[in-house]
Amino acid sequence: MAQILVVDDSATVRNEVSSFLQQQGLNIETAVDGKDGLDKLKRDNGIKLVISDVNMPNMDGLTMVEKVRNELGNKVVNIIMLTTESDPRMKERGKAAGVKGWIVKPFNGNAVIGGIKKLVGA
Repeated sequence: MAQILVVDDSATVRNEVSSFLQQQGLNIETAVDGKDGLDKLKRDNGIKLVISDVNMPNMDGLTMVEKVRNELGNKVVNIIMLTTESDPRMKERGKAAGVKGWIVKPFNGNAVIGGIKKLVGA
């Protein structure tokens, strides 16, 4: 059972983020896009936090968030976007869907680990 799901179409980013979080003692699952992330959330109800890119093939991160909230009815899982996207309309869409935070790439684990641990209760 994973605590955190890292969703990004870039293997480099997935590996960087998940490796850092594993070094902090957290259990990580990864997904290659929003569709894969949604499928993994359906199977693992122990996930407490999703860290997701916005722009991905098959299903983007914001669509995944909306489906998590509306189709799965999951209002409990915390979601943070990790992206290069800075469009205010995208941020508003994320906020409306219940996104807890917006981290601009590149990932700086040391700057955000306190907030991440708080969101998973670690």
